[in-house]
Amino acid sequence: MSDTAAGATRCGFAALLGAPNAGKSTLLNRVVGTKISIVTHKVQTTRSRVRGVVIDGNCQIVFVDTPGIFTAKRRLERSMVASAWGEAKDADEVVLIVDATRSGIDRDTRLIIDGLKARRRTAVLVLNKVDLCKRERLLPLAAAFEAEGVFSRIFMVSALSGDGVEDLRRYLVERMPEGPWLFPADELSDLPERLLAAEVTREKLFLNLHQELPYSLTVETEDWQDFDDGSARIAQIITVLRDSHKAMCLGKGGRTIKAVREAAQAELETLLGRKVHLFLLVQVRENWLEDRAHYRHWGLDFDV
Repeated sequence: MSDTAAGATRCGFAALLGAPNAGKSTLLNRVVGTKISIVTHKVQTTRSRVRGVVIDGNCQIVFVDTPGIFTAKRRLERSMVASAWGEAKDADEVVLIVDATRSGIDRDTRLIIDGLKARRRTAVLVLNKVDLCKRERLLPLAAAFEAEGVFSRIFMVSALSGDGVEDLRRYLVERMPEGPWLFPADELSDLPERLLAAEVTREKLFLNLHQELPYSLTVETEDWQDFDDGSARIAQIITVLRDSHKAMCLGKGGRTIKAVREAAQAELETLLGRKVHLFLLVQVRENWLEDRAHYRHWGLDFDV
């Protein structure tokens, strides 16, 4: 238990920033202790803000998983990057997660460092995936980041295994300001179950589709029915841009969509602790990426 347990309550926000695929969502799931943000090997998986709540003694930390920051070209990408910087502006602490297996400071990470300097923000640096690196590479890498002059502390962690994560959490606990808790003690995330269910299905689509298609699809939970036996019927719509994309989602003889449904249904049953009957429908809407309603649904600014 933290030393803060003896004093007044503390509560604050820690925004997780990083280039795409740096491991932000894996770190969030690790520090919260359960899965609340989808994780894939593909970049730009996180589209909207996902909050995870951690309690340590009298301290409550609200971790915010943000979309990856990169050079954005399309409207959706610009909205995602603007959302990440917006969370950083409002956070008590900014945590920059870097994939330590990459050589030096890559272009996307340089973009973030320059953005921190322009906004006069300091950050906690997390060198992630250190379990995949030789130790002699890590010290020069840490020195290169320290020379940038924007990092208050540097941690070396493996979000996947959990090594070093507890040290990071204890440090952030001591940095949180005094104040009342913002969430109930038993609440791990502010992500609604309907959105969580849609995100789980989207993750399974990402993992089963190897073309560029995943970034041109969205999943929405259209209907949710709870039954007296404790089970739930969840109906979702997968929206894609073209008929050819629909064919990819379905797969030959419907094999792909069946695999997605089975994997998503199994994970939802584990997350929700109940029997789930999942139904998926794939539809084509050529202009869905220009629909303001989707951006509102994700908490993104359409007009960035």
